[in-house]
Amino acid sequence: MGMLKEFKEFAVKGNVVDMAVGIIIGGAFGKIITSLVNDIIMPPIGLLLGGVNFNQLAITLKEATNGKAAVLLNYGNFIQVVIDFILVAFAIFMLIKALNSMKRKQEAAPAAPPAPPAPTKEELLLTEIRDLLKK
Repeated sequence: MGMLKEFKEFAVKGNVVDMAVGIIIGGAFGKIITSLVNDIIMPPIGLLLGGVNFNQLAITLKEATNGKAAVLLNYGNFIQVVIDFILVAFAIFMLIKALNSMKRKQEAAPAAPPAPPAPTKEELLLTEIRDLLKK
């Protein structure tokens, strides 16, 4: 029973929930970057290189024979995945850099002035005497 309770405490901690949200958003962000590379960046690069479609760039290691598919080394797809990775890594770098900058600004901001120290026993006694004399 103790292990189940411990797991429940672990699973509902803020860090685990934050991590799950980050993974989900990261997956969606990865799809956006993949689409950016495949649909926006690579077609013009392929056009500049003479109308090359990077998805079709491959080296045939073994020709297709007797109904068996050819064995291909798809280096064009690899190039696209590397560009995906570089863009995702750069975007994450910029995000972390912005977060660190905001954190530094927040830490550098002056804190609220400290509360005045509590009055000493002597000050309290003098205040009582003053108040009695006023009456």
